[in-house]
Amino acid sequence: MRLLPIQMCRPGMRLAKKIFSEEGLILLAENVELSAKLINRLYEYGIHFVYIQDPRTADLVIPDVISEDTRHRALSEIRTNFRDLMDRPNRKSGVTYPYIAKSFKQIMSMVIDDLTDQKDAMIMLMNMGIVDDYLFQHSLNVAVYTTLLGIADGYTRDELMTLGLGAMLHDIGKTQISVNILKKQGQLTRDEYEEMKRHAERGYLLLKDEPNIPLIAAHCAYQHHERLDGSGYPRGIRGDQIHEYAKWIGLVDSYDAMTTTRIYRGPMLPHEAVESLYAGSGTQYEQRMLQLFRDKVAIYPLGVTVKFQTGESGVVVDINSTCPHRPVVRVLNNEMGEELKVPYEVDLSTQLTTMIVGVNEDRPYAEALSV
Repeated sequence: MRLLPIQMCRPGMRLAKKIFSEEGLILLAENVELSAKLINRLYEYGIHFVYIQDPRTADLVIPDVISEDTRHRALSEIRTNFRDLMDRPNRKSGVTYPYIAKSFKQIMSMVIDDLTDQKDAMIMLMNMGIVDDYLFQHSLNVAVYTTLLGIADGYTRDELMTLGLGAMLHDIGKTQISVNILKKQGQLTRDEYEEMKRHAERGYLLLKDEPNIPLIAAHCAYQHHERLDGSGYPRGIRGDQIHEYAKWIGLVDSYDAMTTTRIYRGPMLPHEAVESLYAGSGTQYEQRMLQLFRDKVAIYPLGVTVKFQTGESGVVVDINSTCPHRPVVRVLNNEMGEELKVPYEVDLSTQLTTMIVGVNEDRPYAEALSV
């Protein structure tokens, strides 16, 4: 299989992975043949990348970061609890709902188990083939990515539970923001932006009196938009005033926002997002954290098409865990763009003179898209 932008998909191609609905139901199964109508419908649903069958990469298996069961149960719990809070706006401090803690702790236990069972697990894109509300999927993504980084940084299981809860609930304050603002397609007005920023404090107020949620998790909701140089919000605190967990979550929150489809723009690819994050090294994000993050991100995801400076192109078929920016590539086309009769593989961790200069640069199937 290979990972293609929806604009590069053509009628006759077949899906290699399922497409799920917001409720976790299968919208399109594996092996479904794409038509121009289906391609256009997926684009309208916000699906910007899909896994496609390709006989030249038929042996490539792309594992999920967490199991399908964990993902389904986690999204269901996040969706149910967040929607319940949306139905009760302006919830008063001191009114607690212990079931929230119980359900989210169970989810985090499953996530931790899944990630600790995978040796050398990498941060892989989790938004492929899922039609869901950004808030719900984003909350799960940030929890998974942050927990994976916590494992890499040597956190204990108890620490991972607190870190993961803070990550999964970091945006819970958005349940108290008007849907008209959350889903506005155009640019927010100044007043709307100020209202949106209040989600950090509202998240803290929702969580701080919950008896079964660690207070640190509430502070993660409060601080995940704070930055080292004091340029963040809501309080403009800086440096060591920001809890370490909130620093991790703030970094991952930014990355997932960049690599996820938004109402107002399409997603960046991982290498683009990491480059953007590094622009804030030492000013917005801890340099040590960025370095560990870079080492754990699959900058060029399995299945993505890359182009070398020689003009040759191919598909990423393996990731070097010790050098993720230098993957193994199966070369499929020569420098003239012609398909090779016998593809071959190049390990960029040993072929240091070969450089990736482009990603997904094939001609898009523009005729399939009406928007």
